Amino acid sequence: MQTTDVGSKEDGKVWHRKPNPSVSNGIIVTVVRSNPHQNKTVRFLQVAFDTTGESFVAGDQHGNIYVFDISRNRFRLVQKTGQACTALSFSLRRTTEFLVALADYSIKCFDKDTKQLVSWMRGHEGAVSSISCHSSGRYAISTSSDTAQLWDLDTFQRKRKLNIRQSVGIQRVFFLPLSNTILSCFNDDSIFAWESDTLLCKYQLSGPEDGTRIHYKAFAVTREGKTLAAGGRSNLLHLWCLDSRQLMRVVQMPPLVRTVRHLEFLPDSFDGGSSQVLGVLSQDGIMRFINIQTFKQLFEIGSIDNALTAVTICPKGRHIVAVTESGALNIYSVQGLTQEVNKPPQPLVKVVSQDSTVDASGMLVKVRSGTVQRPKTSGRRVPAKVLRPPAVITGDEKENDLPGGLNKKKLLALLKAFGEYPAKYRMFVWRSLLQLPENHAAFNSLVQKGVHPACLTLQERYPIKSQKLQRGLQRLLSALAHWSAIFGETDYLPLVAFPFVKLFQNNPLICFEVVATVIVNWCQHWFEYFPNPPLNVLSMVENVLAHHDKELLQHLVDCHITSQLYAWPLLQTLFSEVLTRDEWLRLFDNVFSNHTAFLLVAVVAYVTCCRVQLLTLAFREDFEYFFHHRNNFDIGAMIKETYRLMSTTPEDIHPRSTLSAFEPLLRGQYPVFNKYPTFIVQYQSQERERIRQQEGQYLRERQDLQQLRAETVRQQAEDEAWYTQQELLQQAEQQRRNILQQEEAKLAEQRVKLAAMKRELKLKELTLVEATRRRFLHHQQDQRTVQLQRLDDEIQRKMALRDQETAAAVQDIEVRQMELDAKRRLFEQQLAKEQERVNQEVEAELGVRRHRAELEETAFRDVLQTDVDLTHDTKRVLEESLAEAGQLGTDHEWQVEVLKRMEQSDADQQRRQHLLSQMAQETRGKEEELEELMMAAEGRKWEKEEEEEKKKEQAAAPVESWRGDHQGPPTEQRYQRPPESQGETYSRLRERNLTSCLLRERNLTSCLQRERNLTSPCPTRDPGCRPSSAPTQPNVKPVCLNNQTPSESSTTFSLDRGRAELDSKERELMKEVRDLRQKLARAKAGHSSTYSSSTVSQ
Repeated sequence: MQTTDVGSKEDGKVWHRKPNPSVSNGIIVTVVRSNPHQNKTVRFLQVAFDTTGESFVAGDQHGNIYVFDISRNRFRLVQKTGQACTALSFSLRRTTEFLVALADYSIKCFDKDTKQLVSWMRGHEGAVSSISCHSSGRYAISTSSDTAQLWDLDTFQRKRKLNIRQSVGIQRVFFLPLSNTILSCFNDDSIFAWESDTLLCKYQLSGPEDGTRIHYKAFAVTREGKTLAAGGRSNLLHLWCLDSRQLMRVVQMPPLVRTVRHLEFLPDSFDGGSSQVLGVLSQDGIMRFINIQTFKQLFEIGSIDNALTAVTICPKGRHIVAVTESGALNIYSVQGLTQEVNKPPQPLVKVVSQDSTVDASGMLVKVRSGTVQRPKTSGRRVPAKVLRPPAVITGDEKENDLPGGLNKKKLLALLKAFGEYPAKYRMFVWRSLLQLPENHAAFNSLVQKGVHPACLTLQERYPIKSQKLQRGLQRLLSALAHWSAIFGETDYLPLVAFPFVKLFQNNPLICFEVVATVIVNWCQHWFEYFPNPPLNVLSMVENVLAHHDKELLQHLVDCHITSQLYAWPLLQTLFSEVLTRDEWLRLFDNVFSNHTAFLLVAVVAYVTCCRVQLLTLAFREDFEYFFHHRNNFDIGAMIKETYRLMSTTPEDIHPRSTLSAFEPLLRGQYPVFNKYPTFIVQYQSQERERIRQQEGQYLRERQDLQQLRAETVRQQAEDEAWYTQQELLQQAEQQRRNILQQEEAKLAEQRVKLAAMKRELKLKELTLVEATRRRFLHHQQDQRTVQLQRLDDEIQRKMALRDQETAAAVQDIEVRQMELDAKRRLFEQQLAKEQERVNQEVEAELGVRRHRAELEETAFRDVLQTDVDLTHDTKRVLEESLAEAGQLGTDHEWQVEVLKRMEQSDADQQRRQHLLSQMAQETRGKEEELEELMMAAEGRKWEKEEEEEKKKEQAAAPVESWRGDHQGPPTEQRYQRPPESQGETYSRLRERNLTSCLLRERNLTSCLQRERNLTSPCPTRDPGCRPSSAPTQPNVKPVCLNNQTPSESSTTFSLDRGRAELDSKERELMKEVRDLRQKLARAKAGHSSTYSSSTVSQ
């Protein structure tokens, strides 16, 4: 047999060499999983085959899910859930998906190929014990102890939930194959069939007619869904035909089967789905496969040493996977298990068939066969052996042979060598020594009778902390009382049975048969003097003690201590009060292995071993305490002393001569026990029954009296309660009135407070509204301030721009003035040079002309004298006309140029005003008040400036009159313009003042230039000559200085004086220009201060 350790590997081979199932009892391979870090084996818990039958999944206690592929000889780890799985199932629609129920009560769906989590389903409040999938693969049912839930595997949503009463638990709910029927079984053995679509109840399966319950635990259905098998806490199996909905057969398994844990039908490829082989897993861990038609046991898997806990069978019936008690996986080959089935049965195998054991209904069939013995052969050729006739078995050897292959002599030798049996095999040895028949049916019949009336008050008499032990002791004593009436009347029987109940608490049948065997064999003659102690048995103990220790017996007699005090407490408790568990087990190893007199001799040995302590005692109370409590002594020495007394006691007083040898219980039925005074027991039972009836009558009368008293008390209580209630009602009414008044007062106060709160809230609301309004006004004011600041910035920017333009214009004027000064100086230099040249020429020519004039003066004196007046007037008129014509031409040129510049300035100003008007339209409304204030201030300033201008004009009247003579129209008409309307801004006034200043400067410059031109001399070459710097004027004849006569020298001198005066006037005009510039700067500063003050006032 091969063993594969999965360990921490995630994939690998299932087996490493070709398996041979025929050699290893059908086992292909055993799979285990060890933990290398803790040196422990991780137990597998659940297994489930897929629809193909070639692979299965297995989950261990750590939550690891493995997939084993038998056809490919591979395994792999597909998931690590971290929690122990409680159920596994494959989805029938999507073959790669499987469902896992975990310890946290949830269900997860995984894909074995992709190893991914498909869905996570929650809803159970207890551990899920089973998962059943519909044949279509669309639905699944999960079952726990409290509920069953129907899931839709397409959406993984819960569709329905089965709720039941808490007192009725669920055993299992599953789908029937090839149908839409759901079967549900409950703890009360009721089985119902439901329609899966509508969840309507279709039918209910009826149980046996005798009404016996076997407490169903396991169910199995054939593949065609027509046969249902059910088993439970009994060796009986129920087979139903689901078509007729009737119970077909009741099958009784062999006596070794006491409880059915699991059922599985073994599929066959040629049976058409109506499986004939049923596997039954019992409490001993062995799964027996029987044919439900012939009722033959075909084969079995598992053993007592390697018990099975869970089994699943391949859908095609090829392999079986079983989980052992140690946590390993055994993979069986069905072909290897069934290869011996078709062979002729061996003589030791008994065929299951219907015989005389059929009950009245004709359905009960017993299975009494053993297992099929397979020859253990190997591939090698076994040499032939000579068969020898069996040895003759003597009577003694036959007597020493025990069930299970044990020999009593060998057991005694082992017991004498080690003093006790191995703890691991003690129960098995005891069962063999006592030869227990294991009569399940007889024991079940005793148990089913219920609790005996004598055991109803057992808990009051013998309270036990453990409820399990209490129930086990009550069940055992009830069965003994139903077996024999004496045991219902025996007071000390619980003391005898309790050690065995504690030892066999998990197996009530063995416990009952052990106690019954002890009573039949080791309690012989105990009940002959009932209800008194067994005086005959106690006398035998006293005779043995008198023979071996007379001194101790004399001491006991002197202290008035009888055998009822030192021997009977030990017997009725079977030494359980004075020995520990291990000492008691060692003692009864020897008791069960020897004659029935060994127990009585052990009592004498216990007394003699404690003789030192007993000789020191003198009071009865001390002896009672000594024989009811543990003492310090050697159990080994006591057992040796018992064997010595058994061998040295004379036969005439030896208990062995009175007590009979060991006799085991009968198989099938327990023997009748009537070794007691029946009339006493009957009398006691009758008396007990009479007392019980009287007690019942008394209890009934007492109950009636108590009811009458209770009724009276209740009536009185009702009356008192009514009066009390009335008083309470009045008090309550008064309290309610007081409370109402208080509430009204509180309500009035609250109303006052509410009114005050309303006022406060109103005030707060008004305050908030006012604050909001102020905040809004502040916000508007901030916005207005921002807007004004923005306008102020814009005005400042424009004023700065205009100041820059004004400064640039002033600088331009200054540059022009400098240019004019430079030209003037250059022209003066040229004039000086020309004057010097002309003077030289004039002086030269004057000399000539003087000489000629002197010559002609005399000739024409008379003529000239007559014409001198006329000539002088004509010359003056001509000079004045020439000067006026030159001045008019110069003024005309300057006027044309000024007009051009003014037109250009007006055009630029109109363009700028057009641009500014577009920007000022948005702020015009807000600037009106500011403009009115500014215009009022500017009007006053303008009036002052006009007055100052008038004064300056009056001061400059002579110059202006002179200029009027030379320039035509008055200067005031050229540069001064009437004031505009009051709505004109200060910027326009500044521009106009600047323009007038420029015109004034230019007029002054032109006047100076004209004056210089008039005063400049001209050469006298011919009558048509003229100065090069004088402008040419049409229809004006130039005047040459050569035409001057000596008489005209005075005129020349007067021109020089006029030039000096003009220079002084020029200086005054330049000073006036500077004064006008300073006044313009002051006006600019005053405008900025006035604008800022008006802004702040707004």
